[in-house]
Amino acid sequence: MKHGLMIYDENQRTFNIGDYIQSLAAKQFLPKVDTFINREKLAQYQGDDIQLIMNGWFTHNTTNWVPVDKIHPLLVSFHINNTAAPNMLSAKGINFLKKNQPIGCRDHFTVEQLKTKGIEAYFSGCMTLTLDSYKIDDSERGDDIYIVDPLYGFPNKQRIFYDVRSVLRSVRNGEIFNMHIKDQFMQEIFTPEFLAKAHYIEQELPARTYTEEQKFAMAEDLLHKYARAKLVITSRIHCALPCLALGTPVIYINGFDSFVDSCRLDGLANLFNRIDIERKSKKVINNFGLESKIGLDFNVQNTNAHVPYAEAMKKRCREFINEATVSH
Repeated sequence: MKHGLMIYDENQRTFNIGDYIQSLAAKQFLPKVDTFINREKLAQYQGDDIQLIMNGWFTHNTTNWVPVDKIHPLLVSFHINNTAAPNMLSAKGINFLKKNQPIGCRDHFTVEQLKTKGIEAYFSGCMTLTLDSYKIDDSERGDDIYIVDPLYGFPNKQRIFYDVRSVLRSVRNGEIFNMHIKDQFMQEIFTPEFLAKAHYIEQELPARTYTEEQKFAMAEDLLHKYARAKLVITSRIHCALPCLALGTPVIYINGFDSFVDSCRLDGLANLFNRIDIERKSKKVINNFGLESKIGLDFNVQNTNAHVPYAEAMKKRCREFINEATVSH
C-alpha cells in the first residue's frame, strides 16, 4: 500500500512550521512518501488507497470531515479542539472514529470528548515526542540559546495590525494598549545579558513563499538547531515537545488564558519545565524550583516523563506500517 504524509493550508498571511515538524514525526515511520495529503481536504482525496498517520490538530475545515475510505488512517496524537468538536463529532464523524478506534489522543481533553461519545480513546501524548531520531551526542551540543515565539499569544503588532477588524477589536478590548506586557514579563524572568545573547526564532512564517519541500527542509533545519542548543525557551508546544525528544533543556512559558489554547495542553503541560503566567494577577510561577532570574550560567534538566508515551507511539506506528506490508 502507498503512504501519505500530511501538509497544511496556509492562512491569509502565514503558516506554522510547527505543523511540518509534526509531519516529520510521522514521516520517520514511513518506508517512503508517495503523496502529500492536505489535512483540510481529507474528504476530497481521490488517489490510490493510502496509509496515513493522522496526528495533530483536527481540523480547521470541519465541513471537509471525514476522510474518504481510500485513506487508511492511524489516529494517534489526535487533537480535537473545543471549537471544532461540535461539527466533527456528528454521527458521521463518530462512526469514522469508532471504525478506527482506539484513538490515541494528544491531550486529556480530546480523550474525554471522544469517550463521552462512546469512542475508545486514550492519552498518547504528541507524536513530536518521538523525534529522538534527530538527537545528537551531547559532545556536539553548542552554547546557543534559542527563544522561540515567547508568549506569542500576548498582544503584539503582528496580531493587532493583522487587518482592520483586528485593530478595531484590539481597541475595544484594550489590547492595543498592552503591547508592552510581553516584554515586561520577559525582563522579569530573564537577565538582560541572557536576552541579549539569545537567538530569536519565529515558527510562523510568510504565506505563499515556500514550496512544500522547502517547508519540510526548514522544519528539519529547526530540529537540527534545537538538537545542538544549550537551552530553548518557547511558548510553542511543537518546539518544547521535540526538545524533550532531542534531550535539549527546554522551558515552556505558558501565558494562555483561553480554553481554546489551554485544552491543547491538558496532559502535555506536565511533561516539561514550565513557567506559568497569570495575566490578570501578573503572577509568575514555575514547576522546577526557579527562585531568581534566568541568566547565562543557568542550567536545567528535563524530566523523562515523556519517554513511556514516546515508546508506545513508536511501537504503534511501526505496527501500523507492518500490518499493511504483511496484508499486501
